[in-house]
Amino acid sequence: MSEPQTLDPQLSTGTWEDRIQSDMLVGLTQSDPAGKPIPGMATHWEVSPDGLVWTFHLRDAKWSDGVPVTADDFIFSFRRLLDPKTASEYASVFFLVKGAQAVNEGKAPPESLGVSAPDARTVRIELTHPAPYLVELAKHHTMYPVPKHVVQRWGADWIKPEHFVGNGPYLLREFRLGNYVRSVKNPLFWDADKVCVDEVYYYPTSDAISAERRVARGELDLNTDIQSNRIAYLRTKMPDQVRTHTWLGVVYLAFNNNPKSGFPPFRDKRVRQALAMAIDSDFIARDLLRGGQVAAHTFTPPGVANYGAGAQPPHWAAWPLAKRQAEARRLLAEAGYGPGRPLKFEIKHRNTPDPMQFMPAVQADWKEIGVEATLAQEEAQVAYADYRARAFQVADASWIADYNDPTSFLDLQRSFYGPQNYGDYNNPEYDRLMALADNEPDVVKRAAYMAKAEHLMLEDAPIAPVYFLVNKALVRPEVTGWVDNLLDHHRTRWLCMKPK
Repeated sequence: MSEPQTLDPQLSTGTWEDRIQSDMLVGLTQSDPAGKPIPGMATHWEVSPDGLVWTFHLRDAKWSDGVPVTADDFIFSFRRLLDPKTASEYASVFFLVKGAQAVNEGKAPPESLGVSAPDARTVRIELTHPAPYLVELAKHHTMYPVPKHVVQRWGADWIKPEHFVGNGPYLLREFRLGNYVRSVKNPLFWDADKVCVDEVYYYPTSDAISAERRVARGELDLNTDIQSNRIAYLRTKMPDQVRTHTWLGVVYLAFNNNPKSGFPPFRDKRVRQALAMAIDSDFIARDLLRGGQVAAHTFTPPGVANYGAGAQPPHWAAWPLAKRQAEARRLLAEAGYGPGRPLKFEIKHRNTPDPMQFMPAVQADWKEIGVEATLAQEEAQVAYADYRARAFQVADASWIADYNDPTSFLDLQRSFYGPQNYGDYNNPEYDRLMALADNEPDVVKRAAYMAKAEHLMLEDAPIAPVYFLVNKALVRPEVTGWVDNLLDHHRTRWLCMKPK
């Protein structure tokens, strides 16, 4: 777990932040122990025949200060997410809601957003196109409610422990930067009598080896990351504590093609293609990481819902490495680079365990085709801040699905997607195909539009997929209720502790 930059759900961007937030705030839906959506604040909902209007009915629940949670809190939160003054980097995930993009771009007031509260216990959401995955999206942190009466009083300071008010099973009590976050059981949570653990400490643990030792000594009850090449060893030493599972996530490299701050050589498609095809992702996943990762030749992982067989990889994906390297050298030479004029740039990468291990391999792969790449490591949250600010040439990034649907991956490459389209990919045909998919009610035809869009994007190579992720954790035997799952959601409310 990295150091959280914020615990404000409309401002956070990291899975490490959501591990904490999801214990303290609950949206319209929530994840069950297996990561599947179940009723959260909403007990039930209806969808109009055309799929454009969703009506959620709220349970009788209170904020931790005793004030009732109402539909108005949700409306306030959704408007706050889209308000340009909030500057949420995740606002675009809500663009499927009527009027959302116009509000976020400052072209319409927040009140014009297609959300309303017919009464205190009913939330109505109007969409611009059918989205069967809204039940999945509704459990994402961007759709968590925030307490209107507290945010209006304290502003940005509402999330400080002394002001925090939540509707979830836990309450924020301490946030010691660089040390830990502490939460305690919320007695006013609607299901408090079924919550086992009374107090939770969350520690930032970027040093995977140190975290292993703390788990072994009983200082940590679980750790949500393991250095991949140590999994086999740990299975011999702590066999009942190593937990791995397929994950809806991909690791990739983004090429900065921003019109103003981007790296000029990356405006040449041949350069991007050369770099993408020269990476030996099979070696990285199979021989270097050895944690169950699979080489990625598409951006969307296998097994994503609503996608059929998925997209065709780029034309070079099945070539032997030697053929890909020869073609990469030819493309670079055609673009004006070679022994007398080598392509030079910096790769910015996260200092977490796996990037520290595989980035030198990428550097070596590119050296084989005459490219001189230097490595610059940063703390993960600092690196992502630089990616969003376009302060990089090549960025090492990973993306974890916010919900189980291809759009959770493919939306990132839409031209209007904002900060998380790190390379600023802009292809009108890609946008057109994704728009057709948005408005196609037939699941098979919708998948075909998305597959065509993804293949087009992969051939353009604004990114270079490297491998598909697995979630990997160390969980002490005293922890019960842990269920390995596709989304790696393990909310503390479902966990219990046996005596050590």
